[in-house]
Amino acid sequence: MIQQLAELINANTLTMAFAAIAAIATVLTLAMPLYSPDTLGKRMKAVAVEREKIRQRERERLAQGQKVSLRQSPKQYVQTVVDRFNLSKWVGQEEARLKLVQAGYRGNAPYVTYLFFRMVTPILMLASSAVYVFFILKFNQPMMVKVGICIAAAYIGMHLPLIFLRNRIQRRQLSIKRAFPDTLDLLLICVESGMSIEAAFRKVSEEIGSQSVALAEEITLTTAELSYLPDRRQAYENLAKRTDLEGVKSVCMALQQAERYGTPLGTALRVMAQENRDMRMAEAEKKAAGLPPKLTVPMILFFLPVLFIVILGPAGIKVMHLH
Repeated sequence: MIQQLAELINANTLTMAFAAIAAIATVLTLAMPLYSPDTLGKRMKAVAVEREKIRQRERERLAQGQKVSLRQSPKQYVQTVVDRFNLSKWVGQEEARLKLVQAGYRGNAPYVTYLFFRMVTPILMLASSAVYVFFILKFNQPMMVKVGICIAAAYIGMHLPLIFLRNRIQRRQLSIKRAFPDTLDLLLICVESGMSIEAAFRKVSEEIGSQSVALAEEITLTTAELSYLPDRRQAYENLAKRTDLEGVKSVCMALQQAERYGTPLGTALRVMAQENRDMRMAEAEKKAAGLPPKLTVPMILFFLPVLFIVILGPAGIKVMHLH
């Protein structure tokens, strides 16, 4: 058997196998971009739909003197559960609406879905932990300990939707923060070339989408609000609330002051762009300075034992041979 395997595994067989693997890898490399999802296209399409909704809502509000909601409706069973148990009163939070907007979820449907999962996840965590503790796991502990574990699991399940929102907000803010200095540079170029602030925002939203989809989405919505809101300062305030970043808030405040007092936008944008770039560099230096303490434990656990084996291994082998 070993001789037959040795005859099969020769230079020609290995060459053919490696050639086949290389051919398959080449085909996969060329084919994967064709099957990758067009995330930017989908998000920008959603932003365009949102812009049309804002435009239509503002037109109807101006015509009729009232707000008209054009948001998407949530799924029927989710809406039924939320209405039947009156979850907006028991687990509803005004802060959650702002968190949903900051995470990129707009309209009433994400809020209703959030309330639904605020009720469902504690029940699921309680039921799954009870089944695991009482039936699957041979847990020789008093009944009060088991009940306490189930209650703790339900408490964690109650906060899981909020934890998910916070993680989503952090990822979104990181994407915006990285691309915001370049956005200010592009905005400065557009403003100094003679464009209006609406046209500059529109042009920047088209260009910055390849770097940060979230920031392109926010700028596009701000462009729509600048065009159709009666108070332009409200558009800048909404942008600051949706992003919740200090750099964006400072720029929005500068734009509001320029709008109010007529100060030149170019100077303010140039200063703000430099400040945001310095903030990004300071954050990178802070992370680099915190890297050595984080590497201490991995080096002790993984690098030093291997280093000792490499250094002392030959001496240990010689000592064993002498004995």
